[in-house]
Amino acid sequence: MAQRIQNLRRAQTSASMAQALTLSGRRWALRVVWELRVGPLNFRALQAACGDISPSVLQRRLNELRDHQIIEKIPRLGYRLSTSGEKLFQVLAQLDKWSAGLPDDAQ
Repeated sequence: MAQRIQNLRRAQTSASMAQALTLSGRRWALRVVWELRVGPLNFRALQAACGDISPSVLQRRLNELRDHQIIEKIPRLGYRLSTSGEKLFQVLAQLDKWSAGLPDDAQ
């Protein structure tokens, strides 16, 4: 087991995986994708769905997600998941199922 862990630590992360980890690690990025699972939302509805996100941070995340072709902007409707975003949502749906088995927070 220790050898396996050492091998993993020495393995290089592909550029595409590094990019995915960087984007998904940005605060609110995955939350935006999660909230768009139900369909298109305009800026205000998306901000309300996300809770405490500031307008400037939301705009930055939307721009980043659009730049990576994860979401699309639709005139008069707002934002929706692209085909790539739908695939990312499927990963998040699996994470949601997995997280249901985690113990409740002790607080």
